[in-house]
Formats: sequence, C-alpha cells, structure tokens
Amino acid sequence: MTISHENNPHRIKAVFFDIDGTLISFKTGKIPESTQNALKKLREKGIKVIVATGRSVNSLHHISHLEFDGFITFNGAYCITTDKKLISRYTIDPADIESLVRYSEGSPLSYSLMYENKVEINDATPEVVGMYAHVNLPVPPVHDKENIDLQNVLQANIFLRPEAEEEFMQTVMPNSISSRWTPLFADVNAGGITKQLGIENFCKHFGIDTADTMAFGDGGNDISMLKFVKIGVAMGNANDAVKEIADFVTGDVDDDGIEKALLRFGLL
Repeated sequence: MTISHENNPHRIKAVFFDIDGTLISFKTGKIPESTQNALKKLREKGIKVIVATGRSVNSLHHISHLEFDGFITFNGAYCITTDKKLISRYTIDPADIESLVRYSEGSPLSYSLMYENKVEINDATPEVVGMYAHVNLPVPPVHDKENIDLQNVLQANIFLRPEAEEEFMQTVMPNSISSRWTPLFADVNAGGITKQLGIENFCKHFGIDTADTMAFGDGGNDISMLKFVKIGVAMGNANDAVKEIADFVTGDVDDDGIEKALLRFGLL
C-alpha cells in the first residue's frame, strides 16, 4: 500500500512506540482506545508501526491484541518482525555478567538477567516484587548462581540508586551501558546497544530512510531514538530530560497524547 503524501506532509513511513508510559498507561495498565484506533489507521495508510521497548520479547502479551510490523525489544538488543524474522541480536559481554554476580555476593544488590526465552532474578526483595507488579508482570524465578548462562544475557536490570549508577557501571560492568526509565532500576545492555540502533536495523530491513521516521517515548531509555528520528515526540507524562530533547511534547498517555501528536503532524 502506498502512502499518500498529501495527508502525510512529513512523509513519515515508520513510527516507533515505547510501551510503558507511552502505549500503556501506568494508571490504568491499559492502552487508551484512541491510541488503539490511531495505530490501526497508521497501518491502513501503509505506515510501519513498530514497538521499541525495554521489555523482553516474551513480555508483550499486553499489546498482543494489536497489529505491529516489528518489535525492538531489550532496548535494541533483540529485534524481530511480526512474522518472527530475527533482524538483530546482541548479548552482554559475559565478563560483565560474571562481574555483576560477584559484586552482588559482597554487596546488597538486586538484579535480573533477561534472556530470549526467560528472565531470572538473584533475589525476590520487596523492591523487585514491586517493580514487576508496576509493569504487570509475574515475578521471575530466582536463578541458581552455580548454573548461570553467562553467554546469552540480552539485558540486565540493576536495582540501585540513580546517583550510584555511573560509578557502578564504570567499575562493575565497563563493557555495557545503562539507561533508566524509572528511579527503581536501570536497564543494562551491551555497549552501543540502544533503541536508536534498533530503529537503524529496522529501517535497513524495510528499506526506509531514517529521515522518514517518527517515535514516541517517555523515559530515559527513549532519548536516543527520539533524538535520532525525524520527529521525536515526548509524552506529557515523560520526565523532563526526555521533554527537553523532543521535537514535540504531546498530551499524557491518558489524555490521548498519541492521537493528538499524530493529528498535529498530519498522519491521521
């Protein structure tokens, strides 16, 4: 299906959406009806609609009733099309995972290790249990420290204060990068892996110029993609750092923010 540039003045061919706080409301745990209708209309116009999330590829059941063209998961570490074609996969340096495990044995630190087909945690503390409840996911099993798969970790979550993050990453996981969409924990991925890279890989796959892209987000792990695309939109409920770098700030997720921005830029 061709795209009508007359009703799409910015010639957008792909739109990327974060999930938590962007597609899904933290207040209701649901996707607003206006957002669901907007996504459907975009695809009817031939515009690619792609998820870009820090969630694992197996934690997308909250949006399974909607149709997408692809999924950037683990903040860009694992990209897959709707028909299960793997676009890209990047694991964390095993030395960093080993260092994380050793560090936690001597210091009070909770973490999770996320794989293609499973998620494991090192302990089920109240903060860990609360985080999974916050995103409406079951608490993962506690792993056996003697049998950790160090080679295939796509993402880790580390539960530490924001002010301690920089020093921790430099000393414990120097080959990885961190990003944060909540004060509760930081996402950790292999060095150089971001949602921006996921967008680049999908654009190559679909033959789309990155100048013809748009993205929506609300958290720190969305900054790279919002700065990278032609039109980066921050939700009204986004944190200030995200709003500062965005091309446009729309309404809250609960206030039809996605629909309003798409209308504003002539995509609906």
